[in-house]
Amino acid sequence: MDDTTPSDHPEIRRVINDWHRSIVRRDLDGVIAAHTDGIVMFDVPPPERGVRGLAAYAASWPPFFEWLSSGASFEIDELDIVAGDDVAFAWALLRCGSVDDLRERPDRRLRLTLGLRRVATGWIIEHEHHSFTNP
Repeated sequence: MDDTTPSDHPEIRRVINDWHRSIVRRDLDGVIAAHTDGIVMFDVPPPERGVRGLAAYAASWPPFFEWLSSGASFEIDELDIVAGDDVAFAWALLRCGSVDDLRERPDRRLRLTLGLRRVATGWIIEHEHHSFTNP
């Protein structure tokens, strides 16, 4: 069964690409812009029970920005979106690592799953899950 609404995919893709560009630019306001106040994120680093709420989500990004400043990569390699009328999910594979990491494991990808919800102003991210396969 195909529940996609293709006309919504460009808007959702824009939200995700804007989020990604903001991360690469280390623009915290841009990173949090399209997220709900109740965002839940499960990430590679602790805490194991996730990050909950916009303030905690925002606080989790500065260490990653610092890591990116060292020359690390965070590049979307593949992105797929499925959307209904007011909810959507997307998954992506990203090249994420230091120069040495990517040289040693060029095929390793960060897995990203996003849950989005449509509100009056457009699509916003309600849930993020980032993971790697075991080393």
